[in-house]
Amino acid sequence: MKIKKIIKGTVGGLCSTFLAVSVYAADLPVDLELALGVDVSGSIDEEEARLQRDGYIKAFRHPRVWEAVRHGRRGRIAVVYYEWAGFGHNKTVAKWALIDSRESALAFAKQLTKEEPETASRTAIASAIDFGAGYFDNNGFKGTRRVIDISGDGPNNWGELVTKARDRAVVQGITINGLPIMNGRPSPWGLSSLKNLDLYYRHCVIGGKSAFIVAAKNFNDFARAVLRKLVLEIADNTPSERHAGPVQLAQIGSGVI
Repeated sequence: MKIKKIIKGTVGGLCSTFLAVSVYAADLPVDLELALGVDVSGSIDEEEARLQRDGYIKAFRHPRVWEAVRHGRRGRIAVVYYEWAGFGHNKTVAKWALIDSRESALAFAKQLTKEEPETASRTAIASAIDFGAGYFDNNGFKGTRRVIDISGDGPNNWGELVTKARDRAVVQGITINGLPIMNGRPSPWGLSSLKNLDLYYRHCVIGGKSAFIVAAKNFNDFARAVLRKLVLEIADNTPSERHAGPVQLAQIGSGVI
């Protein structure tokens, strides 16, 4: 009888231990998993790259972002920040972080100040989307929503079709939002700017449930645009925006848009 009790107690202890490990190992539920992908391609100079980084730093220091997080069902989100350019040029600047308070948002903003942005040639949006989608695997979080946000000042000019990468992400349940920067000037490589970049982003880049764009008029307007976009994303609100004009392709005859 005594032996049976010992065995029973041991099994019970093992079950309790297993349960504790299972609970500990489970992904943390959050309202949103957000991957922020920022363009540092050749059309963006050092000052403009800095303006983008500063825009996100200011946003995570802003009370409107903290309030948007606090009013979510769980009151917490997870965020990762990376910069991208040509095919394969993707760099994690700030790893996944839990944002559940003013202090954690400020800590994430501080992570973004630790090193300067590095620019590189070409604009491979498809590669940036694929890279962003990979962040959601085994990241320790379980979001009600998964979102990649792509910001940039030009269309895809390297690698495969943007729409293919977009569709792959959407099939995985990921929404892609966009922040096109209406730069308006030619790139240093002689490529002309895309006049209707906002429409290009709308039709070729964003996708998934409640996908939207918030356009910046120029780089000096980026901080305003990114704050608005973040608050909308965190609160799961979709802005009502007008559709106008045809979509212009980034390249003709190359299979790249």
